[in-house]
Amino acid sequence: MIPAIPNPLRRLVLVLGDQLWLGNPALAGFDPAQDAVLMIEAPGEATQVWNHKARIVLFLSAMRHFQQTLTEAALPCHYLAWDAPALESLPSLPARLAHTLASLAPQSLWVCEPGEWRLQQDIEAVALAAGVSLQWFEDTHFLCSRPRFARWASGRKEWRMEYFYREMRREHGVLMDGKEPVGGQWNFDADNRKSYPKAGPGWIPEPAHFEPDATTREVIALVQARFPDHPGQLDHFGWAVTAAQAQQALQRFVDDRLECFGAFQDAMWSNTPFGWHSLLSVALNLHLIDPRDVIRAAEAAHHERGLPLASVEGFIRQILGWREFIRGVYWLDMPGMKTANHFDHQRALPRWYWTGQTHMACMKDAIGQTLKHGYAHHIQRLMVTGQFALLAEVQPQQVADWYLAVYVDAVEWVELPNVAGMALFANGGRFTSKPYVASGQYIARMSDHCRGCRYQPDQRTGEHACPMTTLYWNFLDRHETELAASPRTALMVRNLTRLAPAEREALRTQAAHTLANLDGL
Repeated sequence: MIPAIPNPLRRLVLVLGDQLWLGNPALAGFDPAQDAVLMIEAPGEATQVWNHKARIVLFLSAMRHFQQTLTEAALPCHYLAWDAPALESLPSLPARLAHTLASLAPQSLWVCEPGEWRLQQDIEAVALAAGVSLQWFEDTHFLCSRPRFARWASGRKEWRMEYFYREMRREHGVLMDGKEPVGGQWNFDADNRKSYPKAGPGWIPEPAHFEPDATTREVIALVQARFPDHPGQLDHFGWAVTAAQAQQALQRFVDDRLECFGAFQDAMWSNTPFGWHSLLSVALNLHLIDPRDVIRAAEAAHHERGLPLASVEGFIRQILGWREFIRGVYWLDMPGMKTANHFDHQRALPRWYWTGQTHMACMKDAIGQTLKHGYAHHIQRLMVTGQFALLAEVQPQQVADWYLAVYVDAVEWVELPNVAGMALFANGGRFTSKPYVASGQYIARMSDHCRGCRYQPDQRTGEHACPMTTLYWNFLDRHETELAASPRTALMVRNLTRLAPAEREALRTQAAHTLANLDGL
């Protein structure tokens, strides 16, 4: 039986689509006799950017499954379905929230901190207009609160994840031997980040895949009907949409894939969309699984089963280090991060970012798997799709919107800093020491993509010049003065001096042609 909504209503607890766990602090002290949960499916959120079909399905299915969890826990829930007839004229989340506050008239609205600055502003504005008291709660899913990160960042000339990560390791006692790191060092990059053997990656155990149940199938049909022109495919949808499935996905990764994760976390290979990666970012970013459970499971795999410390530490660094760090940066730098454009890049995103129809083999593979699965791993995002957008001088806001649209694990707090800060250097190095750029030869070293590609990674000019290589050298040429002033990039720029004046002029001509014909690459 579905619990009835109390009347009068003391507290209305708004649970957002990326806060799907019963440990939500806004649910603390919940009294079913006086309080109710509110969940809102908002069609406007699917068109805020041109969302991948799988991303829409993931959020809606996970929300509907969480509604079932609330019902089983006897928590009254007012659930606003996507296609509720009475709300068709109110597609946005703020509009639907305002309508609900007017109809239910709660004494107060309780909400856990959202994952998006825009949404926080919208909720505050709606509550104020409705005259309803608003209570925010710290998102305890994370191991570092927003105020805690602000204290760490205060007074530092540079924000560097490595130093934050070490502090988190000490604070939470993760991979520590007393006051020293297990193994005697903080990271094991020297042992990690190899390319696959020349013959290819060989057999890789499959990640967990969950066949859609009736609820998910219903959502898939809805999305196919409502958003037939949106990018992406749904034939391969198999993401975790419940807490139980997320735990299974974690166990599968730790049992079968963590051992080789470190060594090959940066490697790429055609038609190998997942490699040895965990794919747990999807469940983590919906709060279907606690990062503490993920960290404990990985740490136990080293201590109890002897899994390589290099792999275990490399994985934990992504969870306890980078994930927590990037969230802190997001909230300190918003809203300015959204409009940052250090290099004043203004070109349009190439149309093939939405179709994968390009002759560049690396981009074709990365975008193709993105459209198929809604997923690409961090090197594909940073050093393929992200790097090319930087070198091609694409406006950062268009790139950020693309990343937010096409990846199923994208929530703005994690997507925007990674794009604006890491991939595009749009914030001018606020928390990175250099732009992450390389020629096509990096991709040739880390993948098989360049074999058989019409472009040659070692050629910067000529008929078969690799666009990545051409634009890499053009980037160095255009920003020579700025890059020469930094110890991290001075060596790259020094290579320009080896080019004769005629070679530099030929490079500029090739780059101008490439930039003028981005859609035809």
